[in-house]
Amino acid sequence: MNPPFDSNKLNALMEEAGVDLVLATSKHNVQYLLGGYHFFIFDHMDAIGISRYLPAVGIPRGRLDGAFYIGNPMEAWQQEDEPLWVGDVRNASWTSRSTAQEAAESMRRLGLSAGTIAVEEAFLPMDAFGALQEELPQAKWVEALPLLEELRIIKAPEELALLKEASEGVVDAMQAAMKSAKAGMTTREIAERMYQEEANRGLSFEYALVCTGRSYVRAPSEARWEKGNILSIDSGGTKRGYMGDLCRMAVMGNATPLMRDLLGEVQAVQAAARSAVRAGIPGGQVFEAALAELAKCPHHDDMGFMAHGIGLVSHEAPHLTGTGMIPYPGTHEKRPLEAGMVLSIETELKSSEVGFVNLEDTVVVTGEGFEALGDDARAWTEVEG
Repeated sequence: MNPPFDSNKLNALMEEAGVDLVLATSKHNVQYLLGGYHFFIFDHMDAIGISRYLPAVGIPRGRLDGAFYIGNPMEAWQQEDEPLWVGDVRNASWTSRSTAQEAAESMRRLGLSAGTIAVEEAFLPMDAFGALQEELPQAKWVEALPLLEELRIIKAPEELALLKEASEGVVDAMQAAMKSAKAGMTTREIAERMYQEEANRGLSFEYALVCTGRSYVRAPSEARWEKGNILSIDSGGTKRGYMGDLCRMAVMGNATPLMRDLLGEVQAVQAAARSAVRAGIPGGQVFEAALAELAKCPHHDDMGFMAHGIGLVSHEAPHLTGTGMIPYPGTHEKRPLEAGMVLSIETELKSSEVGFVNLEDTVVVTGEGFEALGDDARAWTEVEG
C-alpha cells in the first residue's frame, strides 16, 4: 500500500533536518500519517487504566518499508476493515511507557539505536520519553514539530473537500441554532443546540464559544439571549478530523444602526485581509493589509485581528506573524504563501454599548487569490424569538 502523504517531501524534510526517523505520537499527526485512521474508542478520551492511550507512527528516512505503527490490542478489530499502509503493525501497548518500549525495539531492528530521532516533545508523556532514553541511550532526540507542520502545510484535494464540508456544516448549524432560539435561552442551551446541529450534519462537535448582551465572556453559561441583544457564536466542528472553525453574529430582533456600523467595521478588516491572500505573497502581508484597514476604523482601539493556518488542528502552519495576539514563531511572515494552504481569518470588536462583535472566516490560498469555505451568513442574522 502507498503512503497517504508526499513521501518525497517527507524524505527531503528529514534530510534537511538531519533526522533518521520521525516518531509521531500526537492524535493529529498519527491520523495524518495513517491517511485518516484513528482508533474509534479513543476519539474523545485518552485515559485507559493507569496510563493513557498513546499510538505511535515511526517512519525512517528513505525506507518506507521500515515504517511501523504501535497501537492497542483492541485495534485489530478496526484494522480488519481499515488496513494500515505500514508494514510493521504491533497492537501491543496498554500504556504510554510500553508504546515507547515497542517503538524503541522497532528502531533497534532498523539499526537506529544511535540515530537522530525526531519526536513530538509536547505530545510525548514524560514516562514514554524516559523509556525511550533508557532503551536507546545513544540516540539523539530532536523536535519533530517544524518538520511535521511543514509536511501538512499544503492540503491535498481530499483534505480541502473535508475542510469545506466541515466549514459549511458549522455555519449551517449556527444558522439553525440561531433561528430556532427563543428569547430567554441561555448561552449554555445554545451551545448544546450547536452540539446537536453539528452532529445532525455529520460533524464531531469540538466547542462553541457563545456570547450575548454586552458581556465579552464567551464561555457557555446561564446568561440569557434577550430581545434587542446580540449573539456571537464561534464554533469548531470536525469532519474526519478536519476543522471547521468560524464565527457568525445574530441579534434577537432588528439590528440597530450602531450594530450594523460595528459589524461593517469588522467586515471591512476581514475584506482587506482576504483581498491580500494569494499564492506568492509573503504571509505577513495578510496582517499588514488587515491592520492598515483596522487603523482607519472609528473603533480601532477596541478591535483585534488574528490569522493563522487551519487543518487537522485549529491553529497550525502557516504562521503569518511573530507579533500577533497569540505567540507564534512567524515562520511564514516573509515566506510566500502557496496554493493549497488554508487560513483562518478573524476580527473582533468589543463595544460597551453592543457587546462582542466578531467574524471568523476560512479561506484556501489559490494562484489567483483565495476560495472561501462556509462563507454564508456573514451579515446580521435577525431572529424574531
